[in-house]
Amino acid sequence: MNVFEHPVSYRTLPNWVGFGKQETAVNVATISQPYGQKPHFDLLHPLKQWLDNTAIKSQKLARLLCKFIPSQCPFEREVKIGDRTLLSIPPLCKLNPLYEQVVGLRFRALCYLADECGEDVTPYC
Repeated sequence: MNVFEHPVSYRTLPNWVGFGKQETAVNVATISQPYGQKPHFDLLHPLKQWLDNTAIKSQKLARLLCKFIPSQCPFEREVKIGDRTLLSIPPLCKLNPLYEQVVGLRFRALCYLADECGEDVTPYC
């Protein structure tokens, strides 16, 4: 008798054969990682969290942040001679790994000045 021809009932399968979903511990490295790629480690993650969780509670600090964080990318330029555009430099701020956190901090400072202090924020825009 050939082993592969013999029908096997599910009751006689060994314990290490599993059916259905089993609960397993989920690791951060396994979440949404495509097959064959190594996990991504972000060294700036603590700084990003700190910037995201910083609350604006001072009018002086809010004004300082609104003055020093520009509303638009200062590196975006168009080099023109007469009416002709020779060179267009794209905004390079998006290459900054902390760009979203800094812009969010400026937005929270503007909201604090407008909502909590009742100040006109048009000079900062």
